[in-house]
Amino acid sequence: MIYKFKSPATGDLIMLGPHGDQLLRLLGREPAPQGIIEPAAMPAAIAALRQAIEQDEAGPAEPRPAGEPAGTPDAADDDAPQRRVGLRQRLWPMVEMLRRAHAEDAPVVWGV
Repeated sequence: MIYKFKSPATGDLIMLGPHGDQLLRLLGREPAPQGIIEPAAMPAAIAALRQAIEQDEAGPAEPRPAGEPAGTPDAADDDAPQRRVGLRQRLWPMVEMLRRAHAEDAPVVWGV
């Protein structure tokens, strides 16, 4: 499933199913094909997403395989190190959407 979040205050925001599901769970909601975030609920939603981002960034670094000393290049890292996409990159567009929608007292909906 693909989520298409819409608000009259912003452009549309499209998320793949697993990322949209994660977003909704972080907001304390069960993933659903349709829904709405009312302007009154947006400050709490923004705070929940920012807290999740901070926790993700404060989390432990990826463990190095046993026996591999620090500074040893990985065999798969021929050109550049691989970086995972963190919650900040995934969630920041929604934080901005919620912030702008709240400023204009407009809801954010999906699946309608």
